[in-house]
Amino acid sequence: MKTPSSGPGAHSLGDPLRGAGTATVMLDHRGLVTGWSPAAERLLGYRAQEVLGRSVDTVWPQVAGRGAEGWFTQGCTRHVTLRHRAGHPLRVALDCYRLPDAISGPVTLLLLADAERLAKWQLQQAMLHGVATQSPVAVTVYGVDLRVAWANHAARQELPGPFAQYVGLREGELYPGSQVLSEQYPSSVTQIMSRVLDTGQAVVGLRYRGRSPADPGREHVWSLSYYRLQNAEGRPLGVCEESVDVTDLHQAQRRLALLNEASAVIGSTLDLDRTVQELADILVPRVADFAAVDLLGDVLAGREPDVQGAGRAGDLGRVVHRSVREDLPEAVVAPGDKVGYPEGSPQWQCLSTGAPVLNAVLDPASPWLLYDPVRRARLHKLGIHSHMVVPLRARGVTMGVATLMRWHDPIAFAAEDLLLVEELAGRAAVCIDNARRFHREHKSALTLQRNLLPHKLPTDAAVEASYRYLPTDTEAGVGGDWFDVLPLACGRVGLVVGDVIGHGIRAAATMGRLRTAVHTLADLDLAPEELLSHLDDLVNRLAQEAEEAHPSGVEGVVGATCLYGVYDPVVHRATFARAGHPPPALAHLHKAVEYLDIPAGPPLGVGGLPFESAEVDIPQDSILALYTDGLLTASDGDTDTGLERLSFALAHPDRPLEEICDTMEHTLLPDRPRDDVAFLVARPRPLPAENVATWDLAFQTASVRTARTLTGDRLAQWQLDELIFSAELIVSELVTNAIRHAHGPVQLRLIRTENRLICAVSDHSSTSPHLRRATACEEGGRGMFLVAQFALRWGTRYTHDGKIIWAELPNPRP
Repeated sequence: MKTPSSGPGAHSLGDPLRGAGTATVMLDHRGLVTGWSPAAERLLGYRAQEVLGRSVDTVWPQVAGRGAEGWFTQGCTRHVTLRHRAGHPLRVALDCYRLPDAISGPVTLLLLADAERLAKWQLQQAMLHGVATQSPVAVTVYGVDLRVAWANHAARQELPGPFAQYVGLREGELYPGSQVLSEQYPSSVTQIMSRVLDTGQAVVGLRYRGRSPADPGREHVWSLSYYRLQNAEGRPLGVCEESVDVTDLHQAQRRLALLNEASAVIGSTLDLDRTVQELADILVPRVADFAAVDLLGDVLAGREPDVQGAGRAGDLGRVVHRSVREDLPEAVVAPGDKVGYPEGSPQWQCLSTGAPVLNAVLDPASPWLLYDPVRRARLHKLGIHSHMVVPLRARGVTMGVATLMRWHDPIAFAAEDLLLVEELAGRAAVCIDNARRFHREHKSALTLQRNLLPHKLPTDAAVEASYRYLPTDTEAGVGGDWFDVLPLACGRVGLVVGDVIGHGIRAAATMGRLRTAVHTLADLDLAPEELLSHLDDLVNRLAQEAEEAHPSGVEGVVGATCLYGVYDPVVHRATFARAGHPPPALAHLHKAVEYLDIPAGPPLGVGGLPFESAEVDIPQDSILALYTDGLLTASDGDTDTGLERLSFALAHPDRPLEEICDTMEHTLLPDRPRDDVAFLVARPRPLPAENVATWDLAFQTASVRTARTLTGDRLAQWQLDELIFSAELIVSELVTNAIRHAHGPVQLRLIRTENRLICAVSDHSSTSPHLRRATACEEGGRGMFLVAQFALRWGTRYTHDGKIIWAELPNPRP
């Protein structure tokens, strides 16, 4: 038996039967039931009058001939099986206590509980004990007055001294000056807890920044969660706060975000000064309070810097510096001036070794500062306490140094800061070197050549395109090959490749004029054969002007070839016309490469013969290749051999376009081609049927309302509710114009592309609307003005039997 000292008065985890709905039974010295609690009635099913005065064996089964009293001498808690009044066995946990002798003799107290329920209760108690004493998560309980009522062991580690002094304080009094980092929540944690207390809606993962009473010298970031505590009736008792210190995680996320931002910001241009400024803007104030970038004189002059940086500290020039203060109190020299760092200084060491120098705690008595009294006085005056110098290295060459200091931020630079700055400096150094090389190598004819050719193909067109342009050898000079991908109306795209005969500046200039003319003519939405006809007239005029300017003969341009096509992603077809140019190649996924049968027109400038076009189907998963004749004749001058090699290079069109271009370049082109080579590889992006909606409208005024309704319904189906108002207005005006000023039938088409919503209305009239500003007295004239105001762009396409008026809106859900 347990002694009274360890009996019912000892309430601990070692005495679990005090909880979990314990039933109480009292027995006399004969084993007769003298006490039977209501909990015993609920547990075993027997009413008190059924068992009082009877032997406990009534509910205790005989085991090996032993009655219940035979079990009471073991003196420990055990699990036994009793008999429920309903007849089924019931497993319970039993604890037995010997009470002081009464008048009638000794009394035994039995405590019983359902074994399964007790196990759950013990687990809950262990969990609560673990939360209170062992959990690494800080738990603080606030009462209904939102004042501290209790905290577990982890939370008390942040509160030095006796915990009693913090009871009754509000959160703002525990952590003064702290800040909530999540914008969707109020700035005060007390307000957040008040909302949780009122609504019962939990808050999870709230970022909170401040200083802990146990560590006031360092700023911490916590992840907080709040939920309401309430009793069984749902009455609020307070708010529980769970807190996890995520300072290291928060800093790591900030560093990663800073690196991502730097990759997009630093080197946005090939301007050296701007690149260096972008680096300084990234460093201050998020990494340092002051940052200065100094470059070697060779780099500033555009020359290749010396690999050996030792002894070059006196050749540094200040390019830019930035401080948390606008008056730049840390600066000793101005941008553009020479910067003299003494021997032994961190900058001198950095240039000599190519390795960074970190002085987490800067000693004003350092030997190098004794030789630099100006900087020493400045450091002492401002209280600069931490110093870091990082080299700017690219391709194994040190081009300069970046100096960072802290004085406003009390936290010293750490190893993690050094790694971050090294990564930023490495990216910036590559960009700086690229800028230097660009300014040195692109001041001649190559600059002209790059400016005449497209720098970047549109990414939101109906095709995915990749290209290569390889100029001829330097003796022949600049060439006249060109290519383009031109976004057209109604989601279509124009593909063009051309070749001006000859080389030199005149050929390049003519190429630029022809490319500009193609852009202009394509904007008019001419058919391919009509565009080539206008381009032919232009070449004739250019040749005539050249002949008049140089009657004795002009060297260079005598004509050009061109291939122009329009791909429509709605119908998955393309229309091509060519002027003396090789036909396009169509690479299929499961059959041989096909060279499209496009009628061969004469080269531009010959005149006299009309151009013809051909319409072809463009299957799914195929690619188009447009090229100049230099690609076919580059290797040995044999066109048939060039076509065979081209077919081999275009095999497996499911590869990335860049890989296909690389294969074409390596398979067909020598290191020094004898002629300019340009080729364009395009993978069509056909529009799915669900992205196009077409309706035929009755030629009557009521169709305007029908068009608005159809437009609104379809945009709602496409989840483009933001565009419903603008699109309905545009469609209403376009359909109204068609019915009032054109001929039927009228058709409305909506096209959803990756970045655009296109509204197109077609009719059977060739009259085109014009944009004009209506006067105050006019009732009409405002329709197309409104369309122009709401649309990104709009225009008119002429067809063989009428026209199409279209307008584009930005797609907010690409």
